[in-house]
Amino acid sequence: MRPAVWPIAALLVGYPVWWALGFGGLSVVVLTVPMAVVLWRRRPIRIPKGFGLWVLLLAGYLISALTLAETPPGTYGELAPGRVIGYLMRLAVYIALLVMVLYLGNLTLEELPQLTLVRMLGVLFVTTVAGGLLGVLAPRFQFTSPLEMALPEWIGGNSFVRNLIHPTAAQIQHVLGHASPRPEAPFEWANAWGSNVSVLVIWFVVGWWAYGGPYRRVVAVLLLAVAAIPIVYSLNRGLWIGLAMSAAYLALRSRRPLLVGTAVAVAGAVFVLSPLSTMVGQRLDSPRSNDIRAFTVTSTVRVAAMSPVIGYGNTRNALGNHRTVTTGKTRWCEECGHPPLGSDGQLWLLLISQGFAGALLYVGFFAGAVHRFWRDRTPIGQAGTLVMILVLFYMFVYDGLISALSLYLISFALLWRNAQGQTNDSPAPAGHTWALTRNS
Repeated sequence: MRPAVWPIAALLVGYPVWWALGFGGLSVVVLTVPMAVVLWRRRPIRIPKGFGLWVLLLAGYLISALTLAETPPGTYGELAPGRVIGYLMRLAVYIALLVMVLYLGNLTLEELPQLTLVRMLGVLFVTTVAGGLLGVLAPRFQFTSPLEMALPEWIGGNSFVRNLIHPTAAQIQHVLGHASPRPEAPFEWANAWGSNVSVLVIWFVVGWWAYGGPYRRVVAVLLLAVAAIPIVYSLNRGLWIGLAMSAAYLALRSRRPLLVGTAVAVAGAVFVLSPLSTMVGQRLDSPRSNDIRAFTVTSTVRVAAMSPVIGYGNTRNALGNHRTVTTGKTRWCEECGHPPLGSDGQLWLLLISQGFAGALLYVGFFAGAVHRFWRDRTPIGQAGTLVMILVLFYMFVYDGLISALSLYLISFALLWRNAQGQTNDSPAPAGHTWALTRNS
């Protein structure tokens, strides 16, 4: 491995170590430093088309700091360290992702072949499945990380920060009416696990099936079967819909739609006959989070309309919730909390933190990527385009920060590298067209 490549290898292959240390998704911020050094030495720096939208998104977030102290109608709370910490951490992640994309796009094929990067993502998929199984088998497993011990209580005690630095195997929630574990290791929370596994499985299939020999393909099928266990136990409807969208996309764009359709049908039949299907049915019959989401989304849009251009820099706490106009837990309403506006998806987070302008820039960036790279029919091109499509769906249900957005931008970088004329270091599997598109 070339010396310049180690930061991305440390991020993807070494992710379990970062998680154990308490950095997890924040590891990309740490590794931005050596990535930036690599970029500095390679001037002039190539920049992909459409990346100006991401720069504008970052600039808009800087401007949104002007409204951090404001308390719009329908919310409560004053400017406090927690609000500032959350803003600064998101800002650091946005900057780190900008550096990471440029770093990946400016590495040569000899330094970092496309297939090597894809298989690094495949390693993280294996890590994610292992973490999911840990959440199923030992859901109460957790420990205090070194970073958590080092931080002062006024920082580490913040709920947002604690989710990022305190390693836990699962979230115990009453989604089905009783305590149920939802895997989250090695990521920040259960929804992040669901979003990430759905993206990583795409790259795992590319690296181990599209580019794999007989041995890799057998291992891939076995691991995918094992992955079904934590995927079902996650009780994550967004993840399940995303996987269904991926299967439909594969069937529509594959050169062998009949074969793909048959494989999906067989896998579906096996699943329906398995005990896991019962849990899926129970989850679909228990839409307990729908009312909460409806309340927070409606409130978010209403508050965002009061500052449509720059937003409010960070989330806000709503007055009341979907059950009552009062706030806080009581003896008769244990679930009456303070739902943070912008917590139900990246789109809603952007609306509250950066207004409608920020949301449009985010949508434009990923929708533009779908448009530009749609005609790339290589496995990497098709996989990356699928991830961009999933991003546009997941923004309604998942908060992209921290780890999920890192995977989205790595997928974008893979598309950009493909369009620059870089080929993979493995022979093309039969049945695929490998002509590369012109430079982006």
